[in-house]
Amino acid sequence: MNLQLDSRRALVCGASRGIGRAVAQALAASGAEVIAVARDASALAEVLATLSTAAQQTHQAVALDLSDSEALSASIQEMAATAPVQIVINNTGGPAAGPAIEADPEQFEAAFAQHVLAAQRIARALLPGMKTAGYGRIINIISTSVKEPIPGLGVSNTIRGAMASWSKTLSRELGPFGITVNNVLPGFTATERLDYIFQGRADKSGQTVDAVRQQALSSVPAGRFAKPAEIANAVAFLASPAAAYINGINLPVDGGRTGSL
Repeated sequence: MNLQLDSRRALVCGASRGIGRAVAQALAASGAEVIAVARDASALAEVLATLSTAAQQTHQAVALDLSDSEALSASIQEMAATAPVQIVINNTGGPAAGPAIEADPEQFEAAFAQHVLAAQRIARALLPGMKTAGYGRIINIISTSVKEPIPGLGVSNTIRGAMASWSKTLSRELGPFGITVNNVLPGFTATERLDYIFQGRADKSGQTVDAVRQQALSSVPAGRFAKPAEIANAVAFLASPAAAYINGINLPVDGGRTGSL
């Protein structure tokens, strides 16, 4: 089974921490040259120092805010002009927690721009290189809320669903060119984002954070939360030649928590 990514370049968004950081490390370990993108330049420098480097591998860090459309477009065009990028990992921070009905319309607009519009700009800029190579992988790290909306994450549920529909549509359009588009749906994963969600639930319910954490844990058949590296392993597989016939899917990596098929 061919899992190697030698000679491939991979753009990893949100690479400074959590799942994005683990994905950058997994792709580098598989042989890819990684372009790590996030807002925090110092955190990116730390990530770069952890990436494995074999012969011909040169990794790069780009400090960039995905919500800044002009800066994003300019940076992605520069990347495409330097050398083709065959693997794109769309991964960015989730919107603020809260019920959908309590969110201002501007919150939906900002989240749509940061997730869907940013992914569209990246795909359009890097698609020519993928077509030329006859190889492309667009992988979106979204959420199990695509299958079952998560209470208290109204804006996030909405935007994750939009990303999933964008991905499925794109998978049918790009499949003939050897380009796959898939979604990885992390369940409860031990990251700063999960701590933020649990703190919000505790504040709203009057429970302790530990009580909220235990309630969440009890819903996971595996009996534990995921490690970021476990999400990254699924991403690395989908990015590899071995996954060439897997296209347009939503892959939960959640320890069996999601109740729907």
